[in-house]
Amino acid sequence: MPEQGTTTSRTSVELFAGGGGLAMAVERSGFRSLLLNEYVKHACDTLEANGAIPRGEEEFIPEPGDKTPLVRGDVRDLKMGYLQGQVDLLAGGPPCQPFSLGGVAKGDEDKRNMFPEMFRAVREIQPKVVICENVRGLLRPSFKPYFNYILRELEFPFEERDPRSRWFEHDAILRGLNADKVDPHERYVVRKYEVNAADYGVPQVRNRVIIIAFRADLDIDEGLLKRSVRATHSERALLAAQQPGGGYWERHDTVPEAVREQLAALSATRRRARSDQQVDAFDTDGAEPLPWLTLRDALAGYGSDEAPLPEVNWRRLNRKQYADMPPAHIGWPDARIYAGHTPNVLDRPAKTVKAGVHGVPGGESVMLTDTPVQGRVPEGGYAFRHRYMTVRETARVMTFPDTWHLCGPRGEQMRQLGNAVPVRLGEVFAKAAMSVLDDVERRA
Repeated sequence: MPEQGTTTSRTSVELFAGGGGLAMAVERSGFRSLLLNEYVKHACDTLEANGAIPRGEEEFIPEPGDKTPLVRGDVRDLKMGYLQGQVDLLAGGPPCQPFSLGGVAKGDEDKRNMFPEMFRAVREIQPKVVICENVRGLLRPSFKPYFNYILRELEFPFEERDPRSRWFEHDAILRGLNADKVDPHERYVVRKYEVNAADYGVPQVRNRVIIIAFRADLDIDEGLLKRSVRATHSERALLAAQQPGGGYWERHDTVPEAVREQLAALSATRRRARSDQQVDAFDTDGAEPLPWLTLRDALAGYGSDEAPLPEVNWRRLNRKQYADMPPAHIGWPDARIYAGHTPNVLDRPAKTVKAGVHGVPGGESVMLTDTPVQGRVPEGGYAFRHRYMTVRETARVMTFPDTWHLCGPRGEQMRQLGNAVPVRLGEVFAKAAMSVLDDVERRA
């Protein structure tokens, strides 16, 4: 949350704020938050621990420099009409389970799908720009028709759906609309981006879809938007940096040469055949891509203002917070490697941080260290010791600052991180929104 005394002319509202990743990104990009909403208790506690204040029943718009009001509870009970005309950016990652498991063929929607509440917020607030983040799974063939419907709903949010109609019936109405005949103040220009967070300097492979929509009356510069959200980092550049003299091992010069060779072999097994396909992402202005950041980079604080995290002593895997360790940098016992749960390796971006694996939050967050196994390595095993990542290490690969305090037991903290938008990725799109809005004002 912004520090008291912070002022900015652009304003934002975030729904489904979770542990605060997107909210932090939006505010770092220059927006002043007027309202946060979140349902989950521990996530609300986190938001308050980092500067938000309970709003209560009274509706009010905070003055510049005031702390951000937080409304705890179900978004369906939240009235937002008092914010109409006051909000530049509406942001959020609506939970979206579009179909019940048995209802895909019939198109039965899941009641946990919160996109309709996002569209209601658009109608009540009429923001200049909307940013939504969600899982790439929405683009699967079984969900793709519904996802396209979501995009059309955002384009025409004021064409309200009859509560008695099925989604595909409403979709047919939206398809029949003539955009030129719809009031541009009630229509949005919608763009979607399939992104990997690693391509934007996040030390984690995290595939997501981000939707950004501008109110149609603004006459945005599409070229500026495209340039503002282009990828900046690549796997190919990382592979080059990890060659002798490439710079990667020069900044990690404490790793012995013999260990490097073994770690390089491990990293090679995690490479995906995508480097040759992503070069086109960097042809907009001739910029050379930067290397993907790795888990080792994150722990060392490279690419951020953070200090290196101290190593977790193997005798301290006992759930205790030690006074000489950073907050939430707590060793956890009983980490296992088994089929379907391969570990993170240090010299690649981390695997996707997940909110839950078979009901166990953070269940795949195991990392191979560069501490060699003593004695004989079992057939098919790893030559290096492994352990669970700490909450602080996990926050690092989500690009949360070490000063961000996460509330609740370890599992709930990991759940908040797994549900969050990496701060650095969120900043790219929030800053793009800011740049486009600034340009609109300059040309007005």
